[in-house]
Amino acid sequence: MQKAKLILDRDYVIGAIDPRIYGSFVEHLGRCVYGGIYEPDHPEADKNGFRTDVLRLVKDLNISVVRYPGGNFVSGFNWEDSIGPKENRPARLDLAWFTTETNAFGLHEYIDWCKDAGIQPMYSVNLGTRGPDAARNLVEYANHPGGTYWSDLRRKNGASEPFGIKLWCLGNEMDGNWQIGHKTAQEYGRAANETAKLMKWVDPSIELVVCGSSASDMPTFVEWESSVLDACYDAVDYISLHRYYGNPTGDTPGFLARTMDMDAFIKTVASVCDSMKAKKRSKKTINLSFDEWNVWYHSGGQDQEILKKSKWGKALPLLEDVYNFEDALLAGSMLLTLIRNADRVKIACLAQLVNVIAPIMTENGKGAWAQTIYYPFLHASTFGRGISLRPVVESPTYDCSDYQNVPYLDIAAVQNQDGSVTVFCVNRSQTDDFMLEMDLRAFGNLTVKSHTVLHHEDVKAVNTADSPDNVIPSEGPGGILENGKGTVTIPALSWNVLRLQ
Repeated sequence: MQKAKLILDRDYVIGAIDPRIYGSFVEHLGRCVYGGIYEPDHPEADKNGFRTDVLRLVKDLNISVVRYPGGNFVSGFNWEDSIGPKENRPARLDLAWFTTETNAFGLHEYIDWCKDAGIQPMYSVNLGTRGPDAARNLVEYANHPGGTYWSDLRRKNGASEPFGIKLWCLGNEMDGNWQIGHKTAQEYGRAANETAKLMKWVDPSIELVVCGSSASDMPTFVEWESSVLDACYDAVDYISLHRYYGNPTGDTPGFLARTMDMDAFIKTVASVCDSMKAKKRSKKTINLSFDEWNVWYHSGGQDQEILKKSKWGKALPLLEDVYNFEDALLAGSMLLTLIRNADRVKIACLAQLVNVIAPIMTENGKGAWAQTIYYPFLHASTFGRGISLRPVVESPTYDCSDYQNVPYLDIAAVQNQDGSVTVFCVNRSQTDDFMLEMDLRAFGNLTVKSHTVLHHEDVKAVNTADSPDNVIPSEGPGGILENGKGTVTIPALSWNVLRLQ
């Protein structure tokens, strides 16, 4: 058994954790909407067509915000198609995913679903094929009380009260040549500025997220952020980051080290924001919205075959990654990276929520179940609220193909609102348990209330409709704390939640 050490102090504060870092993402892609959150003919569908079995799993995750309707989809989307009587809504070709969108689930349905799920809406506007005029009309439709064309149309369509959408995204991944209406940084920055200006003139209370780079390995990364913020710094509130990781070569140690890249990505973008703040001589700080993050690599070949056979089909089973145990460990470490950067990351969205690279899977007409990545998110969202503390960790390290000095123990800590402390820990070692020595004397006489572990002997183990409980949390070995000092055992290759009171 190896040894490591953790010191925590209530004065070692990173920052308050914004509840919106526990967000998710619903795009009109694959079966995320149709057959995911919405299936009117399902035995457990409610009067609105929402799957109540999915709603129960969503509510348990304690999700704060859901970004919608895209994603790549939004760059070719006309929001007006998604309002009014369903029988009058047009079906459209979706050029982002080469399917057909029926618009049976639209803006009003999304708002109703958010209310049922207890979730704050986060709506994206189209800056691919459209621009400021459509965006300002949408804000008027959604948020203006009444007495104008668009707000009265909302009332006519059954919503007498404004939707009150406070969080908006200015397009999606506009730096990518795969994006409908792809723009240069200068083109996008100016469009974003003018769009933001009009949207805030309609409703000054809203917050806006401008597109950052689609990933840290984009050739225009950093230059993109600088140019975009130079054009629209005063008009926006956050800049977005997107990042996905995979393990196609089966390199588990290298895969579990990829949050080293994620942390560097966050710190680099924050530095660019602060550099632009200095250049503008501004008192405003631009914070970060990490509004797409996850593991994504399992479904690529399968998707190509589906599209060859069924191009322009409806709600095709695309991007349906089946997550294994090691994916859950990386998802856990990605959550810990967000918590440790709580001073700058104020919004984050696990992409996506149901069926499409998602923690929740369904079968049409049948059941729903939790994938392996569901559980780290559930634990972090439940117990990772309060103040993010800076952990002082002494851990043995390892080197792998892309990273050096990777700590075996990946740790984040939170002082919860009730005064308790939660320590989250991923053990990246495939072979060794760790005896973690903890010094928490600054918090008084804490005791180990509970120790939850997610572990499986097979790193490729998955949950399925037939075996939904194959990879689930269990009670951990725990440990002893006396007078603020003690030890706990962290099993090899595991996700751990230590609740200290």
